[in-house]
Amino acid sequence: MKKLYYVANTLLLLILVLMVSCKKSDSIKLNENTKSQKTIEYKKPKSVSYQIENTKEWLKTNEADSSKLDIIYALNRTDKANLKKLDSIVIPADFSGDLVYYLPFPLHVNALEEVSKIIIFSYPTQTFAAYKNGELVYTGPTNMGRKADPTPTGLFFTNWKAEKTTSTFNDEWDLKWNFNIENKLGVGFHQYELPGYPASHSCLRLLEKDAKYLYKFADEWILKDKENVKVKGTPVVIFGSYAFDKPKPWLQLASNPKTLDISEAEIEKQTKPFIQEILENQILRETEQKTTSF
Repeated sequence: MKKLYYVANTLLLLILVLMVSCKKSDSIKLNENTKSQKTIEYKKPKSVSYQIENTKEWLKTNEADSSKLDIIYALNRTDKANLKKLDSIVIPADFSGDLVYYLPFPLHVNALEEVSKIIIFSYPTQTFAAYKNGELVYTGPTNMGRKADPTPTGLFFTNWKAEKTTSTFNDEWDLKWNFNIENKLGVGFHQYELPGYPASHSCLRLLEKDAKYLYKFADEWILKDKENVKVKGTPVVIFGSYAFDKPKPWLQLASNPKTLDISEAEIEKQTKPFIQEILENQILRETEQKTTSF
């Protein structure tokens, strides 16, 4: 009997040790996951100020500097081919920071912490931002709809995507890295030339590197059948309006470097009416992913 008693106690102790070690292991994994979700650290420039310079003169000494050019393209909402066509451009005094400090979106939005992924386009500033759980993970310039064909605003969801497709407005226009957000109207974001002002027929034009990023970042819809959507894609919020009859707003950065800044409160205001619908669709997607994984 005594032997049985000691054997039972020994087994009990072994079970307890294993349980404790498992808890420690789970704790380590949890801590690792927590660390992976920490705030992204961006390099801040020593100062943020701007000036207007002649494009050709500036390019004479800087055309080979790709890191500077990336910032210049974004600041002037243009691309390599169209930059040379501009008479004057906005130039920062300090190029040492990451792009996020030269564009207007806030680095963190508390109101979006429960939203796993979202893309936001600002019509007034002609910029976009991608957020994961409230953290800014990517940003860049855009050229949206012209005055005659404005880009619709509000809440949309990414639908289908194609590495290359043909425009529904003109079948001679090839659209690369296209992601549709409004199927009936044929509105989407994709790579196309950026002249430096809203010039599209309602779509959201992007630099190729930015279009590629969003192409991979966003989720496609999940269809129930040919006519019905089971789960919508990634939420896309487009807000504001563009002052078509006034000078380009980013030219004002030379007199006030904060003139285009979008506050965290503004993002909360623009997304608040849609949060419930966004989270409901997010739950549907998570449920669908769990179901299909079994």
